[in-house]
Amino acid sequence: MKRKSRGIVRSVERGMTLIEIMVVVAIIGMLMGTVGVYAFGRFEKAKITDTKMVIKNVEAALVHYQTENTDSCPKGIADLVAQKIMPKEPLDAWGQSLVCKCPGEHSADGADIVSKGKDKTEGTGDDIKSWEL
Repeated sequence: MKRKSRGIVRSVERGMTLIEIMVVVAIIGMLMGTVGVYAFGRFEKAKITDTKMVIKNVEAALVHYQTENTDSCPKGIADLVAQKIMPKEPLDAWGQSLVCKCPGEHSADGADIVSKGKDKTEGTGDDIKSWEL
């Protein structure tokens, strides 16, 4: 009887094998990879939404500028900051300055405001444009 109890104790003390540990690590890695891909996609969508909100805020600041000044358009976004309509020059979610053309080609009453997007190059498919919002 004592021999059986010693055998049981030995198997419990043995712990996990290397293969068992590797399987657990592989499963955890696959789960983290799945979560990472999903979270990264949501993060990019959040950046686009944030940039759209920044563009809307600049459009509102331009309307404010036009009501306070005789000029229909400022020379640039820096004029909005100089007149304290905006606290600082707005940047898109990728840290780039917005491109502002006033009067706009697409918006005769206001301005065309463009974020260069993720690739930071104007005129590409990932640009976020005020007239498309």
